Amino acid sequence: MEIKSSAHILVVDDDLRLRSLVEAHLRQVGFTVDGVRDGQGLDHKLHGGEVDLIILDLGLPDEDGLQICQRLRLTYDTPILILTARGDEVDRILGLEMGADDYLSKPFHPRELIARVQAILRRTKPMNRGRQHTNEPEICMKGAFVVDMRRQKILWRGEPLELSQADFQTLSTLIKHEGQPLSRERLMLLSRGRTYASDDRTIDMQISRLRKLLDSKTDGAQHIRTVWGSGYMFLSEP
Repeated sequence: MEIKSSAHILVVDDDLRLRSLVEAHLRQVGFTVDGVRDGQGLDHKLHGGEVDLIILDLGLPDEDGLQICQRLRLTYDTPILILTARGDEVDRILGLEMGADDYLSKPFHPRELIARVQAILRRTKPMNRGRQHTNEPEICMKGAFVVDMRRQKILWRGEPLELSQADFQTLSTLIKHEGQPLSRERLMLLSRGRTYASDDRTIDMQISRLRKLLDSKTDGAQHIRTVWGSGYMFLSEP
């Protein structure tokens, strides 16, 4: 059964027909929805009030969606779901690197759209959704690493790591499960709230990027290990 929600969602797409369909699907399950056609309209809406989630098309007329995503991350931490007809894996990875929380390729099934939206909202707003009712601590310390769930930051020896939202979700999940091999399927479910597709190399590319980042910060220490046949495992003290 679909979960009702009062969250405010902003749909950014210059295709009026598709934008109207997305808005209709979201309103059917209780979301408050606004739609705009370009980056200028997006900026106007963000200045005008709180938005809980942005659904952002990549092929916009005035400014590329990837550029908008990168620009927004300099000021806003509003969750972003990329909705795109670009099926190339590189575009999907670039979107995550620019700070998007998830992506959905066109054409899409309405139920998958709703499921992705609800999963992002559950992941990205724990502090506003009754944190007092969960046992998950706001601070997790593993060796020199500190995961701050409230601020969505990871620190190493007190210095914050430069992470996109998607990278934060993946690395924080690995850190909180230190010493436990996590398969791609389990890591995707815990960090993204969705199942893993066999042709989706997002996790592998994120792990490669995170390894390079951690190696540069920790003098080559291998904090993320590959456990053959099992997945990936984090060690705070390799």
